[in-house]
Amino acid sequence: MQVKAAVEEKRVNTINNAFASNFAKSMFLSVLGLVILSFIGTRMFTHVDLNLYGYMVGTIVFIGGFFYRFIAWGERPPTKIFIKKGMKLLFRKSTPKTSVEHLATYNFIWNRGIYRWTQHVLIGWGCVLSCLVTFPLVFGWMYFTMDDNGYYNIIAMGMKVMTVPANGIIANLSYNALNITAVMVIAGVCMALYRRLKNMQARAEQKFLYDFLPLYMLLLVSITGLALTFMNIFLHGAGQPAMSLIHQWSVIITLIYLPFGKLAHIPFRPMSVLARNYREHYAEQETKKCKVCGEGFVSAEQSKDVVEVLGVNDIEFMTKEGHHLAEMCLPCRRKYRIAQFSGFPTHEVKVKEANQNAKG
Repeated sequence: MQVKAAVEEKRVNTINNAFASNFAKSMFLSVLGLVILSFIGTRMFTHVDLNLYGYMVGTIVFIGGFFYRFIAWGERPPTKIFIKKGMKLLFRKSTPKTSVEHLATYNFIWNRGIYRWTQHVLIGWGCVLSCLVTFPLVFGWMYFTMDDNGYYNIIAMGMKVMTVPANGIIANLSYNALNITAVMVIAGVCMALYRRLKNMQARAEQKFLYDFLPLYMLLLVSITGLALTFMNIFLHGAGQPAMSLIHQWSVIITLIYLPFGKLAHIPFRPMSVLARNYREHYAEQETKKCKVCGEGFVSAEQSKDVVEVLGVNDIEFMTKEGHHLAEMCLPCRRKYRIAQFSGFPTHEVKVKEANQNAKG
Protein backbone atom coordinates (compact mmCIF):
# COMPACT_ATOMS: atom_id res chain seq x y z
CA MET A 1 0.00 0.00 0.00
CA GLN A 2 2.78 2.40 0.91
CA VAL A 3 4.62 1.53 -2.31
CA LYS A 4 1.51 2.31 -4.37
CA ALA A 5 1.04 5.65 -2.59
CA ALA A 6 4.71 6.51 -3.17
CA VAL A 7 4.35 5.72 -6.89
CA GLU A 8 1.23 7.92 -7.16
CA GLU A 9 2.97 10.79 -5.35
CA LYS A 10 6.00 10.46 -7.62
CA ARG A 11 3.75 10.54 -10.69
CA VAL A 12 2.00 13.72 -9.47
CA ASN A 13 5.33 15.38 -8.66
CA THR A 14 6.65 14.45 -12.12
CA ILE A 15 3.66 16.11 -13.78
CA ASN A 16 4.00 19.24 -11.63
CA ASN A 17 7.74 19.45 -12.34
CA ALA A 18 6.97 19.66 -16.06
CA PHE A 19 5.56 23.16 -15.53
CA ALA A 20 7.10 26.34 -14.19
CA SER A 21 4.12 27.06 -11.92
CA ASN A 22 0.52 26.15 -11.14
CA PHE A 23 -0.54 28.98 -13.43
CA ALA A 24 1.47 27.54 -16.31
CA LYS A 25 -0.02 24.07 -15.77
CA SER A 26 -3.58 25.40 -15.51
CA MET A 27 -3.14 27.56 -18.60
CA PHE A 28 -1.65 24.68 -20.61
CA LEU A 29 -4.45 22.29 -19.65
CA SER A 30 -7.10 24.92 -20.44
CA VAL A 31 -5.70 25.71 -23.88
CA LEU A 32 -5.24 21.99 -24.55
CA GLY A 33 -8.88 21.40 -23.61
CA LEU A 34 -9.99 24.21 -25.95
CA VAL A 35 -7.92 22.77 -28.80
CA ILE A 36 -9.37 19.28 -28.28
CA LEU A 37 -12.95 20.59 -28.13
CA SER A 38 -12.35 22.74 -31.23
CA PHE A 39 -10.77 19.75 -33.02
CA ILE A 40 -13.90 17.71 -32.33
CA GLY A 41 -16.37 20.52 -32.96
CA THR A 42 -14.87 21.61 -36.29
CA ARG A 43 -14.48 18.02 -37.53
CA MET A 44 -10.69 18.00 -37.37
CA PHE A 45 -10.44 21.74 -38.19
CA THR A 46 -12.24 21.34 -41.51
CA HIS A 47 -14.83 23.97 -40.57
CA VAL A 48 -13.02 27.05 -39.25
CA ASP A 49 -14.43 30.56 -39.64
CA LEU A 50 -11.39 32.82 -40.09
CA ASN A 51 -13.60 35.88 -39.58
CA LEU A 52 -13.73 34.88 -35.92
CA TYR A 53 -9.97 34.37 -35.54
CA GLY A 54 -9.45 37.66 -33.67
CA TYR A 55 -12.17 36.79 -31.17
CA MET A 56 -10.50 33.41 -30.62
CA VAL A 57 -7.15 35.03 -29.79
CA GLY A 58 -8.85 37.51 -27.45
CA THR A 59 -10.69 34.69 -25.69
CA ILE A 60 -7.48 32.69 -25.14
CA VAL A 61 -5.77 35.78 -23.69
CA PHE A 62 -8.83 36.33 -21.48
CA ILE A 63 -8.60 32.75 -20.18
CA GLY A 64 -4.89 33.22 -19.43
CA GLY A 65 -5.58 36.45 -17.56
CA PHE A 66 -8.46 34.88 -15.69
CA PHE A 67 -6.33 31.96 -14.50
CA TYR A 68 -3.55 34.32 -13.46
CA ARG A 69 -5.98 36.46 -11.45
CA PHE A 70 -7.82 33.47 -10.00
CA ILE A 71 -4.68 31.61 -8.91
CA ALA A 72 -3.17 34.76 -7.39
CA TRP A 73 -6.42 35.30 -5.49
CA GLY A 74 -6.87 31.62 -4.62
CA GLU A 75 -3.37 31.36 -3.12
CA ARG A 76 -4.24 33.85 -0.39
CA PRO A 77 -4.67 32.14 3.00
CA PRO A 78 -8.28 33.37 3.58
CA THR A 79 -9.35 32.32 0.08
CA LYS A 80 -7.75 28.91 0.43
CA ILE A 81 -9.75 28.22 3.57
CA PHE A 82 -13.21 29.05 2.25
CA ILE A 83 -12.58 27.37 -1.15
CA LYS A 84 -11.30 24.19 0.51
CA LYS A 85 -14.10 24.02 3.09
CA GLY A 86 -16.70 25.32 0.62
CA MET A 87 -15.90 22.54 -1.86
CA LYS A 88 -16.46 19.92 0.87
CA LEU A 89 -19.91 21.46 1.42
CA LEU A 90 -20.79 21.70 -2.27
CA PHE A 91 -23.48 19.03 -2.02
CA ARG A 92 -25.45 20.67 0.79
CA LYS A 93 -29.22 20.61 0.32
CA SER A 94 -29.21 24.39 0.14
CA THR A 95 -26.64 24.57 -2.70
CA PRO A 96 -29.18 24.56 -5.59
CA LYS A 97 -31.21 27.33 -3.95
CA THR A 98 -28.08 29.35 -3.14
CA SER A 99 -26.80 28.92 -6.70
CA VAL A 100 -30.08 30.18 -8.17
CA GLU A 101 -30.19 33.18 -5.82
CA HIS A 102 -26.55 34.18 -6.40
CA LEU A 103 -26.08 33.27 -10.07
CA ALA A 104 -29.53 33.55 -11.66
CA THR A 105 -32.03 35.73 -9.79
CA TYR A 106 -29.51 37.95 -7.93
CA ASN A 107 -31.63 37.99 -4.77
CA PHE A 108 -28.69 39.34 -2.78
CA ILE A 109 -29.11 42.67 -4.63
CA TRP A 110 -32.89 42.85 -4.17
CA ASN A 111 -32.53 44.46 -0.72
CA ARG A 112 -30.67 47.35 -2.34
CA GLY A 113 -33.73 48.26 -4.42
CA ILE A 114 -35.52 47.13 -7.55
CA TYR A 115 -33.64 49.70 -9.66
CA ARG A 116 -30.20 48.27 -8.83
CA TRP A 117 -31.53 44.72 -9.08
CA THR A 118 -32.87 45.36 -12.60
CA GLN A 119 -29.62 47.01 -13.60
CA HIS A 120 -27.55 44.02 -12.42
CA VAL A 121 -29.87 41.47 -14.04
CA LEU A 122 -29.67 43.24 -17.41
CA ILE A 123 -25.88 43.61 -17.37
CA GLY A 124 -25.15 40.23 -15.79
CA TRP A 125 -27.43 38.11 -17.95
CA GLY A 126 -26.64 40.18 -21.03
CA CYS A 127 -22.91 39.41 -20.64
CA VAL A 128 -23.42 35.75 -19.70
CA LEU A 129 -25.79 35.01 -22.60
CA SER A 130 -23.47 36.82 -25.02
CA CYS A 131 -20.60 34.57 -23.94
CA LEU A 132 -22.76 31.44 -24.20
CA VAL A 133 -23.57 32.39 -27.79
CA THR A 134 -20.18 33.75 -28.85
CA PHE A 135 -17.70 31.24 -27.43
CA PRO A 136 -19.25 28.13 -29.11
CA LEU A 137 -19.23 29.99 -32.43
CA VAL A 138 -15.66 31.26 -31.98
CA PHE A 139 -14.22 27.82 -31.22
CA GLY A 140 -16.32 26.01 -33.80
CA TRP A 141 -18.35 24.04 -31.27
CA MET A 142 -21.50 25.23 -33.00
CA TYR A 143 -22.27 26.53 -36.47
CA PHE A 144 -25.05 26.59 -39.06
CA THR A 145 -25.40 25.19 -42.56
CA MET A 146 -28.22 25.85 -45.03
CA ASP A 147 -29.97 23.36 -47.26
CA ASP A 148 -31.35 24.18 -50.69
CA ASN A 149 -34.92 23.84 -49.40
CA GLY A 150 -34.64 26.91 -47.13
CA TYR A 151 -33.88 25.07 -43.92
CA TYR A 152 -31.00 25.68 -41.53
CA ASN A 153 -29.07 22.86 -39.86
CA ILE A 154 -27.76 23.56 -36.36
CA ILE A 155 -24.46 21.71 -35.93
CA ALA A 156 -23.08 21.16 -32.40
CA MET A 157 -19.75 19.38 -31.80
CA GLY A 158 -19.81 18.17 -35.41
CA MET A 159 -23.27 16.58 -35.12
CA LYS A 160 -26.52 17.87 -36.63
CA VAL A 161 -28.84 18.43 -33.68
CA MET A 162 -31.71 20.33 -35.28
CA THR A 163 -33.13 21.44 -38.62
CA VAL A 164 -35.26 24.59 -38.54
CA PRO A 165 -37.00 26.78 -41.14
CA ALA A 166 -34.91 29.79 -42.16
CA ASN A 167 -37.81 32.11 -41.29
CA GLY A 168 -38.92 30.25 -38.16
CA ILE A 169 -38.89 31.43 -34.53
CA ILE A 170 -35.81 29.41 -33.51
CA ALA A 171 -33.84 30.63 -36.52
CA ASN A 172 -34.77 34.27 -35.87
CA LEU A 173 -33.88 33.97 -32.19
CA SER A 174 -30.53 32.49 -33.25
CA TYR A 175 -29.86 35.37 -35.68
CA ASN A 176 -30.80 38.03 -33.14
CA ALA A 177 -29.51 36.46 -29.90
CA LEU A 178 -26.56 38.87 -29.71
CA ASN A 179 -28.79 41.82 -30.67
CA ILE A 180 -31.12 40.99 -27.77
CA THR A 181 -28.25 40.68 -25.30
CA ALA A 182 -26.75 43.93 -26.64
CA VAL A 183 -30.01 45.77 -25.89
CA MET A 184 -30.04 44.24 -22.39
CA VAL A 185 -26.47 45.39 -21.72
CA ILE A 186 -27.08 48.90 -23.10
CA ALA A 187 -30.17 49.32 -20.92
CA GLY A 188 -28.35 48.03 -17.82
CA VAL A 189 -25.26 50.16 -18.42
CA CYS A 190 -27.36 53.31 -18.98
CA MET A 191 -29.17 52.63 -15.69
CA ALA A 192 -25.83 52.18 -13.91
CA LEU A 193 -24.37 55.37 -15.43
CA TYR A 194 -27.47 57.38 -14.54
CA ARG A 195 -27.32 56.24 -10.92
CA ARG A 196 -23.59 56.85 -10.61
CA LEU A 197 -23.87 60.34 -12.06
CA LYS A 198 -26.99 61.41 -10.12
CA ASN A 199 -26.51 59.72 -6.75
CA MET A 200 -24.22 61.96 -4.71
CA GLN A 201 -22.92 59.16 -2.48
CA ALA A 202 -22.14 57.02 -5.54
CA ARG A 203 -20.41 59.96 -7.27
CA ALA A 204 -18.15 60.51 -4.27
CA GLU A 205 -17.00 56.88 -4.36
CA GLN A 206 -16.51 56.47 -8.13
CA LYS A 207 -13.25 56.41 -10.06
CA PHE A 208 -13.19 56.79 -13.82
CA LEU A 209 -10.74 53.99 -14.67
CA TYR A 210 -12.16 51.47 -12.21
CA ASP A 211 -15.91 52.25 -12.20
CA PHE A 212 -16.81 54.10 -15.40
CA LEU A 213 -14.37 52.70 -17.99
CA PRO A 214 -15.73 49.10 -17.80
CA LEU A 215 -19.26 50.43 -18.41
CA TYR A 216 -18.11 52.49 -21.39
CA MET A 217 -16.34 49.42 -22.82
CA LEU A 218 -19.50 47.31 -22.53
CA LEU A 219 -21.45 50.14 -24.11
CA LEU A 220 -19.00 50.34 -27.04
CA VAL A 221 -19.14 46.58 -27.65
CA SER A 222 -22.95 46.53 -27.58
CA ILE A 223 -23.48 49.63 -29.73
CA THR A 224 -21.00 48.56 -32.42
CA GLY A 225 -22.59 45.09 -32.46
CA LEU A 226 -26.04 46.58 -33.05
CA ALA A 227 -24.57 48.92 -35.66
CA LEU A 228 -23.43 45.89 -37.68
CA THR A 229 -27.00 44.59 -37.81
CA PHE A 230 -28.33 48.06 -38.71
CA MET A 231 -25.84 48.44 -41.56
CA ASN A 232 -26.62 44.98 -42.87
CA ILE A 233 -30.42 45.46 -42.89
CA PHE A 234 -30.95 49.15 -43.65
CA LEU A 235 -27.72 50.20 -45.45
CA HIS A 236 -27.29 46.98 -47.45
CA GLY A 237 -23.86 46.38 -45.94
CA ALA A 238 -22.43 49.87 -46.49
CA GLY A 239 -19.66 50.61 -43.95
CA GLN A 240 -19.88 47.13 -42.50
CA PRO A 241 -16.18 46.15 -43.03
CA ALA A 242 -14.93 49.16 -41.02
CA MET A 243 -17.55 48.72 -38.30
CA SER A 244 -16.76 45.00 -38.13
CA LEU A 245 -13.12 45.80 -37.31
CA ILE A 246 -14.14 48.41 -34.71
CA HIS A 247 -16.47 45.91 -33.07
CA GLN A 248 -13.90 43.13 -33.14
CA TRP A 249 -11.22 45.30 -31.54
CA SER A 250 -13.65 46.55 -28.88
CA VAL A 251 -14.51 42.94 -27.97
CA ILE A 252 -10.85 41.84 -27.90
CA ILE A 253 -9.75 44.78 -25.72
CA THR A 254 -12.68 44.18 -23.35
CA LEU A 255 -11.84 40.47 -23.06
CA ILE A 256 -8.18 41.25 -22.32
CA TYR A 257 -9.15 43.87 -19.73
CA LEU A 258 -11.93 41.83 -18.10
CA PRO A 259 -9.83 39.62 -15.74
CA PHE A 260 -7.94 42.62 -14.32
CA GLY A 261 -10.68 45.18 -13.73
CA LYS A 262 -14.03 45.50 -12.00
CA LEU A 263 -15.75 43.18 -14.49
CA ALA A 264 -13.71 40.27 -13.12
CA HIS A 265 -16.44 39.69 -10.53
CA ILE A 266 -18.64 38.23 -13.31
CA PRO A 267 -16.56 35.03 -13.82
CA PHE A 268 -15.66 35.01 -10.10
CA ARG A 269 -19.30 35.10 -9.02
CA PRO A 270 -19.72 31.27 -8.66
CA MET A 271 -17.26 31.38 -5.74
CA SER A 272 -19.94 33.20 -3.73
CA VAL A 273 -21.85 29.92 -3.51
CA LEU A 274 -18.89 28.31 -1.73
CA ALA A 275 -18.60 31.28 0.64
CA ARG A 276 -22.32 31.14 1.45
CA ASN A 277 -22.16 27.39 2.14
CA TYR A 278 -19.15 27.92 4.39
CA ARG A 279 -20.88 30.63 6.43
CA GLU A 280 -24.23 28.85 6.71
CA HIS A 281 -22.90 25.39 7.57
CA TYR A 282 -20.61 26.50 10.39
CA ALA A 283 -23.15 29.01 11.69
CA GLU A 284 -25.48 26.05 12.22
CA GLN A 285 -22.80 24.22 14.19
CA GLU A 286 -21.80 26.81 16.77
CA THR A 287 -22.12 30.59 17.07
CA LYS A 288 -19.23 32.68 18.32
CA LYS A 289 -20.17 34.96 21.20
CA CYS A 290 -18.66 38.44 21.31
CA LYS A 291 -16.11 38.69 24.11
CA VAL A 292 -17.52 42.09 25.13
CA CYS A 293 -21.30 42.14 24.68
CA GLY A 294 -21.85 38.38 24.58
CA GLU A 295 -24.02 38.42 21.45
CA GLY A 296 -23.47 35.87 18.66
CA PHE A 297 -22.10 37.51 15.54
CA VAL A 298 -20.41 34.81 13.42
CA SER A 299 -19.72 31.07 13.45
CA ALA A 300 -17.07 29.81 15.86
CA GLU A 301 -15.28 28.16 12.94
CA GLN A 302 -15.06 31.39 10.94
CA SER A 303 -13.76 33.30 13.95
CA LYS A 304 -11.11 30.62 14.52
CA ASP A 305 -10.12 30.70 10.84
CA VAL A 306 -9.76 34.50 10.91
CA VAL A 307 -7.46 34.31 13.94
CA GLU A 308 -5.38 31.57 12.28
CA VAL A 309 -5.08 33.44 8.96
CA LEU A 310 -3.96 36.62 10.71
CA GLY A 311 -1.41 34.55 12.62
CA VAL A 312 -0.07 33.06 9.37
CA ASN A 313 0.51 36.61 8.15
CA ASP A 314 2.14 37.60 11.47
CA ILE A 315 -0.68 40.01 12.25
CA GLU A 316 -1.72 40.00 15.89
CA PHE A 317 -4.68 41.95 17.26
CA MET A 318 -4.66 40.96 20.92
CA THR A 319 -6.49 43.33 23.24
CA LYS A 320 -5.42 44.33 26.74
CA GLU A 321 -8.20 42.12 28.08
CA GLY A 322 -6.47 39.06 26.56
CA HIS A 323 -8.75 38.19 23.64
CA HIS A 324 -8.36 38.67 19.90
CA LEU A 325 -9.99 41.57 18.07
CA ALA A 326 -11.61 39.01 15.71
CA GLU A 327 -13.49 37.62 18.72
CA MET A 328 -15.48 40.85 19.02
CA CYS A 329 -18.57 41.78 17.00
CA LEU A 330 -18.29 44.69 14.56
CA PRO A 331 -19.98 47.34 16.76
CA CYS A 332 -17.78 46.45 19.76
CA ARG A 333 -14.76 46.35 17.50
CA ARG A 334 -15.46 49.86 16.24
CA LYS A 335 -16.00 51.11 19.78
CA TYR A 336 -12.74 49.46 20.85
CA ARG A 337 -10.83 51.36 18.16
CA ILE A 338 -12.38 54.60 19.36
CA ALA A 339 -11.34 53.69 22.91
CA GLN A 340 -7.70 53.54 21.83
CA PHE A 341 -7.83 57.23 20.88
CA SER A 342 -10.18 58.55 23.54
CA GLY A 343 -8.83 56.57 26.48
CA PHE A 344 -12.41 55.82 27.53
CA PRO A 345 -13.55 52.14 27.26
CA THR A 346 -16.41 52.90 24.85
CA HIS A 347 -16.64 49.23 23.80
CA GLU A 348 -17.80 48.32 27.30
CA VAL A 349 -20.75 50.73 27.19
CA LYS A 350 -23.94 48.69 26.64
CA VAL A 351 -25.45 50.92 23.93
CA LYS A 352 -26.24 49.60 20.46
CA GLU A 353 -25.45 51.58 17.32
CA ALA A 354 -28.47 53.03 15.53
CA ASN A 355 -27.86 50.90 12.41
CA GLN A 356 -26.44 47.84 14.18
CA ASN A 357 -29.21 45.54 12.95
CA ALA A 358 -29.85 47.21 9.61
CA LYS A 359 -30.43 44.97 6.60
CA GLY A 360 -29.72 45.38 2.92
